[in-house]
Amino acid sequence: MDRKVGFFKSIQFKLIIIYVLIIFIAIQIIGVYFTRQLESQLVSNYFEMLDDRANLLSFNLAQEMTKNKDDRSALTSNINSLLRDTFTIDQSEVQVIDQNRVVISTSNLSNRHIVGQQSTEVRVKRALLGNKFEDVLRDPVTGHRMRVLAVPIKTDEGSIGALYIEASMEDIYSQIGQINSILLSGTFIALIISSVLVILVARTITSPIMDMRKQTMRMGRGDFTKQVKVYSADEIGQLASSFNDLTMKLQDATLTRDREQKRLKSVLTHMTDGVIATDQNGRIILMNKRAEELLTVSSHAVMGQLLPDVLRLSDTFALYDLYEHSDSVLLDFSTSEEEYLLEANFSVIQEKDGPINGLITVLHDVTEQEKIEHERREFVANVSHELRTPLTTMKSYLEALEDGAMSDKELGPRFLSVTQNETERMIRLVNDLLQLSKIDTKDYKLKFQSVDVGLFLHDIIDRFEMIAEEKEITFTRKIPAKPTYAKMAADKMTQVIDNVISNAMKYSPEGGNITIAMLHQGHQLQISISDQGMGIPRESQAKIFDRFYRVDKARARSVGGTGLGLAIAKELIHAHKGEIWAESEYGKGTTIFFTLPYYAMKEGGR
Repeated sequence: MDRKVGFFKSIQFKLIIIYVLIIFIAIQIIGVYFTRQLESQLVSNYFEMLDDRANLLSFNLAQEMTKNKDDRSALTSNINSLLRDTFTIDQSEVQVIDQNRVVISTSNLSNRHIVGQQSTEVRVKRALLGNKFEDVLRDPVTGHRMRVLAVPIKTDEGSIGALYIEASMEDIYSQIGQINSILLSGTFIALIISSVLVILVARTITSPIMDMRKQTMRMGRGDFTKQVKVYSADEIGQLASSFNDLTMKLQDATLTRDREQKRLKSVLTHMTDGVIATDQNGRIILMNKRAEELLTVSSHAVMGQLLPDVLRLSDTFALYDLYEHSDSVLLDFSTSEEEYLLEANFSVIQEKDGPINGLITVLHDVTEQEKIEHERREFVANVSHELRTPLTTMKSYLEALEDGAMSDKELGPRFLSVTQNETERMIRLVNDLLQLSKIDTKDYKLKFQSVDVGLFLHDIIDRFEMIAEEKEITFTRKIPAKPTYAKMAADKMTQVIDNVISNAMKYSPEGGNITIAMLHQGHQLQISISDQGMGIPRESQAKIFDRFYRVDKARARSVGGTGLGLAIAKELIHAHKGEIWAESEYGKGTTIFFTLPYYAMKEGGR
């Protein structure tokens, strides 16, 4: 999601703050160090200057006080002169005290009243004893810091007086304050200038990063056409160049991935087999269209469900059983109305020597295959049964003939007749099987020609009427007189109609009637053959066209049927692009219908 980063949350702002703080801290450290050193130096110089002046003044005063110790007036005058010449320091006061602690002179004119008075300063008393005192004190009235010195005036004979000095240090601290103000102003100016420079520097750093951020957002939307501008040849520039190379490689990888995904999607979509993929927990993550069709479910509906549940295998297989199951599994989705079987094959998704990441299931619709296999087994069983019955009969009669029945004038011919009938029955069965086998081949072709169907039916009926006289069966013809032409293989269609009429005659009672009718229905010609036989039960009507199916097996064999006649008729009618079916009411008779495409006028044969 493209969310704009606020300035105060941006890396540019963070860089500015970091650089400004670094500069500010550096200036503060330098300023504090400088002012401390300056203060220390100024105070040290001031102390040194006071000490030098005090020592010089003490030396001169010692000489004056030794030379004029008897002339008090001259001594005072000379001392005042020395104070004016030697100790001209602003905001300071020097008092000269004799050995009796009497103030002889002072440099502070406003404090002349103390001259001649005895000093009460303890520091002076210590100086008279020969001990120097120095300290920094605060004036109790003004609060100013002051340098206080008490220096003994010494000669070879000992201490003859003392100097008491009070010098204000406020000028020094005032200068330091001015310097601090200058440093503070300089700091603000330096911060402003540095901030501007830092903003420019930060932009040079963040601009490529912002460009790369915008490019990553475009790449997230699938747009790889833009490239990041390279501003310099430094690490940021190298990063931008590497990012551009990465963009190109990612574009190629994305295009390759998209092509592979489209190819895989196309393969999965057009596969005739269903494909289902699961994750490592056995939950469905992919299902192609064919799998949806085979399972009659929507991929959205089963997405995330467990594979065994969807395939109805939960009762027989656990998920981990499917990981190790190498054989195919038959899935029965049959209903009471329709048989429906699927075959499932499983293979694991696993990297080399790695964990199992999922399962691939391939589904095949094997309903027709299983049906064909079942029919094949049933067909083989039926053929075996149909061949075994006459062979067993023939074996029995031949053994009887061999045992002496051959010499019996009555049994011998009858046993030979039965053997001959069973042989003919086997020949008919083999011929029917060969014909069905030929029809089932892909290269089986019929030779069609234009035939007047009405005349064609009359010719067949005329032939059967001669045979039907023995059973006193009559034929009723409902065939239009107007010529109706259809393209057919006449010999094959003759076989179909012969078979249906023969069945009608076999199952019709003596004195029964067989009706042959022909109707026009659109572009189809419908032919029906009805008898008055026993009829076919409703549950068997759809099966009489199956191979070897008989409604009454005992009677069918007694009349010599193979169970393949209607199956051959069905295949031949389908080869003529028609349909065949039966309608019957049990105990009242059966009607066989079949259709053929027809034409109103005669056309050339083909």
